Amino acid sequence: MAAQRWDEAQQRRAWLAVPVAVLCKFIDDQGYYLAALLAYYGFLSLFPLLLLLVTVLGFALQDDPGLQQQVLHSALADFPVIGQQIAGNVHSLNGHVAGVVIGAVGAVIGGLSVAGAGQAVLNKVWAVPRVRRPGIGGYYARSLLLVVTLGLGVLLTTVLTAVVGVLGWGVLVRVGGTVAAVAVNVLLFLLGYRVLTGRPVPVRELWPGVLFAAAVWQGLQEAGTYLVEHELRGASATYGLFGIVLGLLTWLYLGGLVFVLGAEINAVRALRLWPRSVLTLFVADPDLTGADEKAYTAYAGTEQHVEREDIKVHFPEEE
Repeated sequence: MAAQRWDEAQQRRAWLAVPVAVLCKFIDDQGYYLAALLAYYGFLSLFPLLLLLVTVLGFALQDDPGLQQQVLHSALADFPVIGQQIAGNVHSLNGHVAGVVIGAVGAVIGGLSVAGAGQAVLNKVWAVPRVRRPGIGGYYARSLLLVVTLGLGVLLTTVLTAVVGVLGWGVLVRVGGTVAAVAVNVLLFLLGYRVLTGRPVPVRELWPGVLFAAAVWQGLQEAGTYLVEHELRGASATYGLFGIVLGLLTWLYLGGLVFVLGAEINAVRALRLWPRSVLTLFVADPDLTGADEKAYTAYAGTEQHVEREDIKVHFPEEE
């Protein structure tokens, strides 16, 4: 069969076998659902976190409204078109201190939820057995660490935006700002992949996925900025609240896809899950490669709940 010959040919070429293996594992892991999980919790956590940010800015920078808006827009710079709408519709908590405290608690819970979703995604991608995943204390410690890391990332982005704003928008400054933004993305993806994965993964094994995710995310940012400046000028006020929600969910889902694909690249390379047979996506009982059997064995192993549970996987030879 022509399909089988092509499949055998791609298995012999690493430059093609690795992307095919990443695609196979992405589909095996139902990566599109994992990205949706991140988008869902990201959506639920974003507005409470923004509410907390705006409230803190209101207290800390009450004498400088212009700087308040600059910091807020920097935090929303990752959301072209809809970022300006969100900034214009999120206002600080006023009134009794208890209301601010309750809002802050809600924001922290929301942030921990999206970080927890990130742990679930990476543990699925890396096939970490349930018994090996962090307990409740480690779960929340890792989530809190990521929330703090993202906060630092927003701070770095704000500083970069302020510096670029002071120096102007010359070509060299804009290129330098883009390079700095990519560097921040690399740092955030690296820490996210390292902190949220429930198994020890050497940093050197994370670089391929980190660089891929950082570059693609920055490309999406640049594409979104181009659309705002050349194609969608004035469109931000057209669709109202529905446009904000739909655009935000779409952007968060794209971010989730980038995050998951970067993690899949790392797992495939680090665990040597290639070459894979692409026919496994279309045929019920194809000829399996060693990497296929290794991947399916790892998937079964993720369901180990206690130490005494023994999971064995056997692939009988064809008669």
